[in-house]
Amino acid sequence: MRLKDKTALVTGGGSGFGAGIARKFAAEGAKVFVVDINLDGAQAIADEIGGIAVACDVSNAESVSNLAQNVLLQGTLDILVNNAGITHLPSAMEDVSEDDFDRVFNVNMKSVYLTAKAFVPHFKDRKGGAILNVASTAGVSPRPRLNWYNASKGWMITATKTMAVELAAEGIRVNAINPVAGDTPLLKSFMGEDTPEIRAKFLSTIPLGRFSTPEDMGNAACFLCSDEASMVTGVAMEVDGGRCI
Repeated sequence: MRLKDKTALVTGGGSGFGAGIARKFAAEGAKVFVVDINLDGAQAIADEIGGIAVACDVSNAESVSNLAQNVLLQGTLDILVNNAGITHLPSAMEDVSEDDFDRVFNVNMKSVYLTAKAFVPHFKDRKGGAILNVASTAGVSPRPRLNWYNASKGWMITATKTMAVELAAEGIRVNAINPVAGDTPLLKSFMGEDTPEIRAKFLSTIPLGRFSTPEDMGNAACFLCSDEASMVTGVAMEVDGGRCI
């Protein structure tokens, strides 16, 4: 019960890594707001864990503002997890459409800015809180043909460190986790197509020989957002089976 009496919010919590984080947080005693653009997905996870489902487009300022009003009317928030993310299909950098670039920029980067505007004042008022950004090994050891996705995750790692430095004096910790690809809805988008051959080639780059799982992310996220990590801030923890070695 490492998160007993804590309230957490997980964006992109309706599937994949976000669902794994939401499940772990609930199992450790937290009240969890499961936030997703897909309300049905969020509701399914919330029903499973006894959480609260909220629909939100994290790339839209009005939607995030409404989310914050909804959540904070119900009490205080202790933990914010910026997990929602998207990618473009593997392609030469110059062939990625402007629409796809804007979508990656807005969901992966602008969303962190918007949730900071919405929730950091609340954390400052309380003189405490934990923010976790789900970045990626792509921001450390990028693969070709995913250029703008890689760049967005490198941005998130830098944002995490700068947020940590600025907010430390306010008692607010900010960390990130860097998963390698997982068997989640985004996997096919990373690989272009999902075949046994392409999976084997992908796995050959991960020394431990398997994809990241939602449970892996939940375990790492739980530690970084718990009081056990009270001296840890500005870290981008690689949870990647050795991919970045």
